[in-house]
Amino acid sequence: MSETRTLVSFDWAIKNILRDKANYDVLEGFLSTLLDRDIRILTLLESESNQEDASDKFNRVDLSVEDETGEIYIIEVQAGWERYYLQRLLYGSSKLIVNRMQLGNSFAKVKKVISVSILYFLLGEGENDYLYKGTTDFYGMNTRERLRLKPRKRRAIVGREIDAGTVFPEYYLIEVERFHDIINSGIDEWIYFFKNSEVRSDFRSKNIQAAAEKLDLLKMSQAERRAYEKYLVNRASEKDMIESAYDEGIEKGIEKGLEKGIEQGVERGRSDVAVNMLRMGLLTVDQIAQATGLSEDEVRKLSV
Repeated sequence: MSETRTLVSFDWAIKNILRDKANYDVLEGFLSTLLDRDIRILTLLESESNQEDASDKFNRVDLSVEDETGEIYIIEVQAGWERYYLQRLLYGSSKLIVNRMQLGNSFAKVKKVISVSILYFLLGEGENDYLYKGTTDFYGMNTRERLRLKPRKRRAIVGREIDAGTVFPEYYLIEVERFHDIINSGIDEWIYFFKNSEVRSDFRSKNIQAAAEKLDLLKMSQAERRAYEKYLVNRASEKDMIESAYDEGIEKGIEKGLEKGIEQGVERGRSDVAVNMLRMGLLTVDQIAQATGLSEDEVRKLSV
């Protein structure tokens, strides 16, 4: 069996270790493997001035990167939990686009945003896959043909052919819990790491062994290890709180459903008794109302 190393969890690393320029090679390896092109990080885009709340800073890292052809992208990598996650993705990518545009600049300078989400919770329901990609494209509602821009429009930026796929944000969702630890590709090695906090010695993806070296739990200082242990305790506590709130909500829903069902059953029983009395024709509406607890109007409606 291949040798493994126990590493710090990736969601902690992205908040505390991978923002350091000396550790960019870890993110470069992951992004290069995911996007199937050689990625080089140019700069970290975050700054205290563009943070609107605490979660903006600590749930993600925003990067300006260059690929092997010299094309520059803005990439958002996040590993966290949000109640309205898809809305959060839209907000994050839109904010990145707006923040990187200077007032008065041509829209030709809009940079493509690639959003990568490493999900430590289940977003979908009943799916078997663990890696999803979402893009924006346009198709005819009648012909289902894909919209292709005219050659002049496609070459709006000199030397670069463009279409919807090169302009609109691109989203990658990795549902870590759905991964079954079966390695079929380079990106599977990274997802194995995200799920198990381990890198096997036989893994060969770009820079993944560098990740094993830099995120080795045994190489952390005592202070770093205490901070990491505190983080794990807080994360477990937060998960328990979420699950408890969910379970409590389900229980209350069942109780309310039962109460409503009993009420409906009693009401239905009164109506059935009243109908039978009306068929017998021996009692007046007033008497039936008194016997069943229904109002006289309710009894009259049953007699129609």
